Amino acid sequence: MSSTSERVLDDVELYTRIYRQMLLIRGFEDLVQSLFLKGEVYGTTHLYSGQEAVATGVASLLEERDRVAATYRGHGHALALGVDPQALLDEMLGRATGVNGGRAGSMNVTSPTDRLIGSFGIVGGSIAAATGAALALSRTTGGVAVAYFGDGAMNQGYVYECMNFAQVLKLPLVLVCENNGYGEYTPFRAVTAGEIRARAEVMEVPAETIDGMSVWVVRDAAARAIAHARAGNGPAFVEAITYRFVGHSRSDPGAYRPEGELDEWKRRDPIVVLRAQLEDDGVESSAIDEIERDVSDELERMREQGLAAPFPPSLSATEFKD
Repeated sequence: MSSTSERVLDDVELYTRIYRQMLLIRGFEDLVQSLFLKGEVYGTTHLYSGQEAVATGVASLLEERDRVAATYRGHGHALALGVDPQALLDEMLGRATGVNGGRAGSMNVTSPTDRLIGSFGIVGGSIAAATGAALALSRTTGGVAVAYFGDGAMNQGYVYECMNFAQVLKLPLVLVCENNGYGEYTPFRAVTAGEIRARAEVMEVPAETIDGMSVWVVRDAAARAIAHARAGNGPAFVEAITYRFVGHSRSDPGAYRPEGELDEWKRRDPIVVLRAQLEDDGVESSAIDEIERDVSDELERMREQGLAAPFPPSLSATEFKD
């Protein structure tokens, strides 16, 4: 797995923007959870807290011609692609001003104008969608399709059908496995044999396992994978070792985790790590503090505006809630 030691950021301005993006994702998820616990978010939620470096690092390298298929833990993927945060929050609140008119909720956000072809509640469903997109892109724009999925998807049969199909046809597909250690409530080692990347390598798909808590390590790996796919060499596979700081969904407290595990991973918080790196590279603490205040203020404005937004015209608030 790649190391973050002694790495100097090559573009401080870029990484400052990335820091803001990661802060926005974390704050957005905290806001969604707060509103969910107050009964303002209907259905379920799957938060991305802790995994921000993966979506942000990959998305920072994508072009307008590329497409992305996300998971049901897709808020971070959407925000990293540039989906309007207010419209995304409004969607969580079931409002008419939501990115999908308030009818997609947390798990099914789609925004073609932002390159997001869908968020998929079916485990591994993003891989099939991205493979189809890669087939279309190979015949049109020359873009690449990115599929995000979790470690649990690696035990789904159609994952291998898609990977085989993409490799045979040399489709521009980038497969990003966000291995956060758990498939819902089950440790992945309890149900998954062998190394995840080996399942790609057996099809001669180039694969690597990286530190998914480090956004610059993610960017490096994503650059290699995207370049491979964009050059017409077929799919590439990245396993990002990461961790979710929250439960699987809703109000899951994560009691199945070993004592101390969460604290250990939080010491590698990708946002804390990036802030320290920015400071090491000469960015003033006051400038970083200003970014943090700006994001906090933006989230508060979003909360107020979202709660004041109307529900879809065919549904009253009571009907929607029921």
